[in-house]
Amino acid sequence: MSKRLTEKQLQAIEILSTNHGMEYKEIAAQVGVSDRTLRTWRNDDDFNRALKDAVVRKTLDRLPEVLASVPDHIITQGNAAMLRTFLQMHGLLTEKHEVESKGNNGNTADMADIRSKVAQYRKAE
Repeated sequence: MSKRLTEKQLQAIEILSTNHGMEYKEIAAQVGVSDRTLRTWRNDDDFNRALKDAVVRKTLDRLPEVLASVPDHIITQGNAAMLRTFLQMHGLLTEKHEVESKGNNGNTADMADIRSKVAQYRKAE
């Protein structure tokens, strides 16, 4: 159940969602609260959800541009984390392992054999 945020919290979210280097002290002063209060809000799930939603709303129109830049970052900077994200985004990298379950003559394989193969795959990771 989410609680209703105060007007000052909403003002802080507006500033934080477009923050370009402002310190918490500056944001808190602009909103009219202490820096400690702002830090407390940042530990609140409802506040953080609202902040995330505001950031998404404000950056959604740039998403195609950001995604189009990903391959260049991977190539020019050798950014492995970006490569992983890019592959996951395209469904080319998953954490799923598939085990074939057919034994001799098309019969269902023994469950102990399947468990053994799964354990081998896990050890290989």
